[in-house]
Amino acid sequence: MGLLRGQLFWLLLLLAAASSGILFTLYSSAVGPYPGPRSGARNATSSRAFFGRKASNAGTRKSPRCQHPLYLAIQKHAHFRALFDLSAPVLLSGSLFTQELWDRLSQHKAPYGWQGLSRQAINSTLSLLNGSESSELFAASGKLLSTCIRCAVVGNGGILNGSRQGLNIDAHDYVFRLNGAVIKGFEKDVGTKTSFYGFTVNTMKNSLISYWNFGFTSVPQGQDLHYIFIPSDIRDYVMLRSAILGVPVPEGPDKGDRFLKSKLINTNFGNLYMPSTGALMLLTALHTCDQVSAYGFITSNYWKFSDHYFERIKKPLIFYVNHDLSLEATLWKNLHKAGILRLYQR
Repeated sequence: MGLLRGQLFWLLLLLAAASSGILFTLYSSAVGPYPGPRSGARNATSSRAFFGRKASNAGTRKSPRCQHPLYLAIQKHAHFRALFDLSAPVLLSGSLFTQELWDRLSQHKAPYGWQGLSRQAINSTLSLLNGSESSELFAASGKLLSTCIRCAVVGNGGILNGSRQGLNIDAHDYVFRLNGAVIKGFEKDVGTKTSFYGFTVNTMKNSLISYWNFGFTSVPQGQDLHYIFIPSDIRDYVMLRSAILGVPVPEGPDKGDRFLKSKLINTNFGNLYMPSTGALMLLTALHTCDQVSAYGFITSNYWKFSDHYFERIKKPLIFYVNHDLSLEATLWKNLHKAGILRLYQR
């Protein structure tokens, strides 16, 4: 799959439960007008609904020395204050696996829950993920954390072609990349720094196949680079366990991914829907960094740019049924307007 065994020690597991509670609400509330506070709304989506009283996210930053911390912007915004729960963990590790957690998540379908999945498969995989590097996003880096952690999440949108944002991107403390993150030849536009690479089984395989001719011949690799793996089916947990142990993946067909909810879920294509990997990485950064900048994400004038920044001939962005990009565009616009993130636009 393109990953070196020696680097799999730093492979992190994105927490499905956090996505179910927080991201689900952010998505479903992004396009509609804010109806005002609702009694019990926060409890319905809080980390406690999934983790009980022991929920925590030691990796979440709330630095008082940051000039414009996003958590203060959240607190000032009534709508998003009711939706964000910064105490929810974003990474899944063995220490979180309890009977209570199993009982709660087994009520929700994969990937934001474990309904229909084997408890043995889940437990055997999570038992290999112990230690701070598996539970805290920045612990794996081993670096001394600054008083204000600035993160850049770099999507692959065509808006970055000719943007000359490379130096600005690399100036951040941590840089998140995903899928077909082509760098060679585009350093001035997208930078060279990579701290985290996010992927699902399908997106990594498809990127290596589809973007080979554009220069994406392997996933990003480096001593200080860490992988964020998004499991969405029992086979993904089996693959992760095999990767950690360095043994062959058991035989069997790869299955399609499903993630979160949009109006598409109630259509004939509902079993295909999931948010984009970029959306998952951006929302992960929003729950762990002090400041977040988004580059290469869909904007209101997306039609002016090619689908991807590395394409030699302009190709229009196609709205496939498996992603609700209109919903994502509205969410990024609203978060930018609220001062919670900085969305690169041109």
